Amino acid sequence: MTSLLPFQPLYLPPRRQVLKAAVSVFGAALPLASTHASDRYAKYRGQTVAFSIPDHPHYDAAVKLLPRFTEETGIKVELAREHILRMKHRQLAELSLARSGFDLVTYVATWKSEYVSKQLIRPLDAFLQNPALVDPAFDLADVVPVYLQNTGLVGGPKGYLPGPGARLYGLPYGAETSVLAYRRDVFAKLGLQPPSTYAQLRRLLPVLRSQSGMAALTSRGQIGHNCVHAWLLHLSPLGGRVFDARWVPTFHQAPGVQALQLLKEIADTGPEGMANFDYNEMLQTFLEGRSAMYLDSTAVFGAVRSSPQSRVNGQVGYVLHPRGVRRASQTGGLGLAIARNSERANAAFLLMQWLTSKAQDQAVCALGAAPLRLSTLRDPALLRRYPEFTLLREQLRHADPDWRPIISVWDEINTGPLGAAVHQGLTGAVPPEQVLGAILGRVTDILMAGGYR
Repeated sequence: MTSLLPFQPLYLPPRRQVLKAAVSVFGAALPLASTHASDRYAKYRGQTVAFSIPDHPHYDAAVKLLPRFTEETGIKVELAREHILRMKHRQLAELSLARSGFDLVTYVATWKSEYVSKQLIRPLDAFLQNPALVDPAFDLADVVPVYLQNTGLVGGPKGYLPGPGARLYGLPYGAETSVLAYRRDVFAKLGLQPPSTYAQLRRLLPVLRSQSGMAALTSRGQIGHNCVHAWLLHLSPLGGRVFDARWVPTFHQAPGVQALQLLKEIADTGPEGMANFDYNEMLQTFLEGRSAMYLDSTAVFGAVRSSPQSRVNGQVGYVLHPRGVRRASQTGGLGLAIARNSERANAAFLLMQWLTSKAQDQAVCALGAAPLRLSTLRDPALLRRYPEFTLLREQLRHADPDWRPIISVWDEINTGPLGAAVHQGLTGAVPPEQVLGAILGRVTDILMAGGYR
């Protein structure tokens, strides 16, 4: 049975070296790597790291850094790039082999517990304790704490939160929270203010649809993971949870119904075809000027500035994710993990460490990606160049590491009964107040088979 200990906040001291925070993160001290090799890369020059990455804006920027990594280290990188959902199927096949075809993999935060339960990825303890591999300037405590919790930890309270039993299996890279982006020019022309509450957001939807000549708010809507993600964005601020502390479903209660009713209103006033949108399609409607608002991942920052599809740079404003009964925003996105059966695990760790270092965090932001480090978010020059990072710092104060249950059977629920039900609700095929209750039995069966009930 997964631990049901209450949530324990992750404490990370502000300016310590790589593992000084280990006691607070994982519940037990790890020996510190006190020295490092004069050239930690020498032993691995000429090796090739097979790296599985998604079709995602953060990785559009990241791949531009890889020639520099090879030049500095002599380690080559072989990319396997696919759509996120296809990427998982291929990873499950490759990581199950006696000799994995991948060394370093990108994963969605919701996959972490499943990958650990199937023994597909390695804990990072041994790498972070190895003085021949660790860069003393890496500074794990500088990684945004809520990103590290949500993306990297497995085995603590609830099976995925910090506290006793938690171990680090991955590092965030492409991690995110959520913000609301809006067309400043459109709002100014109509004399409107961006919404700070869900009540204001709801009232704005028909006004923008009828008066702006464009969709009010774009959203993911594709059946499965994408529409559930969109629904969860609203569930947490509206006071809902998917399960209670004993893994009894609560998603069908009033906040869940309200979130699905709102998602239907968003679809009714949103862009044509929204019910089939994944993240990239949803983002494209905003970048091309076909939607007045966007409420989703902070990946929008770089996309507005840097995407060749963007027609709205200079016309976009950002505000906090609207408040419902509480202020909350998502945590999620992508992380990096080392394949358990990799024959080049040390070289894979060196690539992971290099990509998530302070220098490369700033470099990837300059190419249109979002930061993962506190030092990047505090840098005065970067804040002047990217003023939206000031809003991101404030939004991270409200980011919820438990906004969705990252348990080993979550993907089965997410892409199965819940994904189908939410899609039926947003399209109007079944009334929102009926469709969520209709899947209680199927979800409970999955929980029982997984050992959660």
